[in-house]
Amino acid sequence: MASPGKKSYPLRIDPALWEQLQRLAANDLRSVNAEIEFLLREALARRGIRVGPAQQDADERPGK
Repeated sequence: MASPGKKSYPLRIDPALWEQLQRLAANDLRSVNAEIEFLLREALARRGIRVGPAQQDADERPGK
């Protein structure tokens, strides 16, 4: 289920890429969705595009 205030978007992704995203997310203690969002923000920042701060979902807050 999508978080309130966030846009839902179906994503078709290569299984090998998904596997690597799962590993990276686990290392960073994030969900795969949060990891993808983090990587997209990072890529945009490298191109000089600033996006407002990420909203943390209740289940992704530190200490939860």
